[in-house]
Amino acid sequence: MKSGMQSKACGWSAALACMIMTGSALAQNYPAKPVRVVVTFSAGTSGDTLLRLISSRVSDAIRQQVVVDNRVGAGGLIGAVVAKSAPADGYTLLFTNEGVLINPLLMRKPPYDPVADLMPITLAATIPFVLAAHPSLPATSVKALIALAKSRPGEIDYATGGTTQHLAMTMFSTAAGIKLNHVSYKGTGPAFSDVLGGQVPMMFAGVANAVPYAGGGRLRLLAVSSATRSKALPDVPTMAEAGVPGYHYAVWLGYFAPKGTPRDIIARQQTEIVRVVGLAEVQQEFARLGFEAVGNSTEEFTTQVRNESARIAKLIRDAGIPVQ
Repeated sequence: MKSGMQSKACGWSAALACMIMTGSALAQNYPAKPVRVVVTFSAGTSGDTLLRLISSRVSDAIRQQVVVDNRVGAGGLIGAVVAKSAPADGYTLLFTNEGVLINPLLMRKPPYDPVADLMPITLAATIPFVLAAHPSLPATSVKALIALAKSRPGEIDYATGGTTQHLAMTMFSTAAGIKLNHVSYKGTGPAFSDVLGGQVPMMFAGVANAVPYAGGGRLRLLAVSSATRSKALPDVPTMAEAGVPGYHYAVWLGYFAPKGTPRDIIARQQTEIVRVVGLAEVQQEFARLGFEAVGNSTEEFTTQVRNESARIAKLIRDAGIPVQ
């Protein structure tokens, strides 16, 4: 009996050693062919442009082509499912935003679990929202807006063109103790156009979209949503500085791999991506597109993903956002 148990133990040990050696050999020879990066944004959008900017330089470093595969639809779900279902060999990565965490939380039967099915590699960039108001809104600051909303509960409209903007405003109204009226649009473009035209008085807009209209007086920028001030808007306070302590929300763009991808391969990709993100010419282009370069460690990004997933899940429950 003892001999049989020892034999099984030796078998398991040998199998484990074989797996480790196989994974190590795979990592040493990586990459031996082109690497595909599934991206959940349309070709030509700022996120797609940013990815291609990084990919061309990573390709030069690893001496293999980095192929950008645009898989658009269902708020990023399609691309995420394609990536998580791919072989965990490092030849398929995912480039996406925080929607990869949000969308499954809004579904009763999501097609993937972002924490369990995907391995974070690195956070490439963030882009804060800015609370942009049409000049017709009788509030010139966040504190004035809160006071106005408390005097007219549920009467002040705000526009959104997607889930992230809705969550950002829900977080604001919850933290400020006010009630606003949600006006949903099919896309950020139409929502932004109506705020510019004064049909809806305000929205959380991307910094790059809002900046050109602030100088001409067509928009009033009340606060940025991030924890720190935006480099593009150094004179605009954060929401916390403007009177909503603890508030922070920023759109981010990051890399993931399918669950089970060898750690050595994750480390290789993280090293190359972070190196490219740190290049001066790349950071200048990021700034032009309205992004702020990050490039953090895999451990830091993993912690962020777990914490943010839990925070968003709580927000969805507390705000009573319907799950379908």
